[in-house]
Amino acid sequence: MRSRTGGMWWGTAIEAPDPRGLAKFYAELLGWRLEHDEPGTAVVAASPQGPFFVFQRAEGYRPPVWPPAEGEQRPMMHFDFQVGDLDSAVAEAVALGATVAEFQPQENVRVLLDPAGHPFCLCFDEE
Repeated sequence: MRSRTGGMWWGTAIEAPDPRGLAKFYAELLGWRLEHDEPGTAVVAASPQGPFFVFQRAEGYRPPVWPPAEGEQRPMMHFDFQVGDLDSAVAEAVALGATVAEFQPQENVRVLLDPAGHPFCLCFDEE
């Protein structure tokens, strides 16, 4: 199957009240680089070719609620990151500014909230 994105960059855009702060959090968490930073927009990348996370300022931003609750802002998406050691990965994320969510649905997954309140998962797979 031929790639439809050959030679093009791709990424995910995420709303935040502080794009630069959230970009720095994910750059540190993933070991990526802050590639672009201007008022209202910041970009982190795994390499110059991507993938990219684009953080954009959202006026009136309301963080999602985890777990989802009727009448509240639902998470529209989340990241899953595979890790080799769940406890140390959680500790590192917390040291960078994440918080551990109260509700944890799986034993080998930890749901955390980034500094803007977006949930993300650290997943440990023994295989």
